[in-house]
Amino acid sequence: MNLSERNSNSMPMDQTSESIKSSGQKALSPIRVFAILVASIFGIELLIMVVFLLAPPLPDIVETIVDATTLTILVAPILYRFAIVPLFKYIADLRRLTENLEQLNNTLERRVEERTALMEARAAQLQTVSSVARKIASIQDLHTLLPEIAELVAKQYNFYHSGIFLLDESGEYAVLKAANSKGGKIMLDRQHKLKADTNSIVGYATLRGEPRIADNIGADAAFLNNPELPETRSEMALPLRLADRVIGALDVQSLKPNAFTNEDIATLTTLADQVAIAIENARLFTEARQALDEAEKSFERYVKKDWVSFATQAKNTGYLFDGNRTVPMDTKDKREKVKSLSKTGRLSLETGSPELTVPIKFRGQTIGFLDVKSKSGIRQWTQDEITLLEAAAERAAFALENARLVENAQRRASRERSIGEISAKISAASDVDAIMQAAVEELGRRIGGTAEVSLELEPEEQ
Repeated sequence: MNLSERNSNSMPMDQTSESIKSSGQKALSPIRVFAILVASIFGIELLIMVVFLLAPPLPDIVETIVDATTLTILVAPILYRFAIVPLFKYIADLRRLTENLEQLNNTLERRVEERTALMEARAAQLQTVSSVARKIASIQDLHTLLPEIAELVAKQYNFYHSGIFLLDESGEYAVLKAANSKGGKIMLDRQHKLKADTNSIVGYATLRGEPRIADNIGADAAFLNNPELPETRSEMALPLRLADRVIGALDVQSLKPNAFTNEDIATLTTLADQVAIAIENARLFTEARQALDEAEKSFERYVKKDWVSFATQAKNTGYLFDGNRTVPMDTKDKREKVKSLSKTGRLSLETGSPELTVPIKFRGQTIGFLDVKSKSGIRQWTQDEITLLEAAAERAAFALENARLVENAQRRASRERSIGEISAKISAASDVDAIMQAAVEELGRRIGGTAEVSLELEPEEQ
């Protein structure tokens, strides 16, 4: 019920109250009517008593009766005018007052019923808002969230169409990102967007940050002319706001004319605020997850690169225990195995096979493998044996990573120490020749006897 309907409903009660007051003012008081009636009867009785007390002989009595009758005939109209007529009028006024009271009571009951129905409808709408907000709050992926919002809003409120618009980076256009209707999905396919201006309902809402309603009649009727949504008779766009910033609009359309009221604006504005918060939370979560994924990929690339360098510099990169002794593995066989594991990244744990292979992984990167072969051919490997291999591979990965870090730290310390010693020798020289000679000698010793080191000054500008 809108404000105009409330005003019209209040008019009958006011008119009824005024009618009751006027009827009460015009009606003759019951005490006054009773007093007139008693006085009239008393006067007639007194007249008859006087006649009989002063009665003369019979001829005079007849004359007296005639005079009394005449007097009664003369008094009766007066009595009717001042006693009976006011009494009947009072009864009519009382009946009219009773009818007005009944009408007032019916009006009040009807207004109570309307208010109760309005409050129940408002409570149902707020419950729907809470339900939709609770459902969308649990969705953290933006690409999943937007279509879910469009579907939930249309379903919960029985709308013909529901769409989510988000402003582009420039803030110039509101771009359709999700819709529930068939026509809305067609608009999605052609990347439908509206300029943020007053030439459309959605544009108005995103530009002004205010809700806007369009019905099938009036100045806004032209806005409903969308060939993809031909059955729309009412439309409402609500801004999606975060504090003082508008990020888009919630567009809802109905098959009914004049479907949206001021109460709907208040309720759906609350829903639009919840939708805006859910969209912002999902966006922030998506950005954080992307940053985390990128960091993890960068770390994995670093680990892989460092392990390749570490494995290249290692004297022995694998060992084999044949039951009697431990010997270094053949490099060619190891490379083929690692190449296969790095592609699949999966365990080879066929229980009915002569071989079990478990990749050794650290930070998602395969850095080695454990391989067990049965000397007696195909063997049924037990779950305990598989669990043992997996646990050993996991612990070996951490141990190898720690050893790599220690070795890298030692190598960096040795490098820094060598740099310090070379710098000290160079700094101890006092002339140019001594400095150049000290530099090539120290570098030659540190790098090794198989390398030649030279240092030459540029004699002149080329």
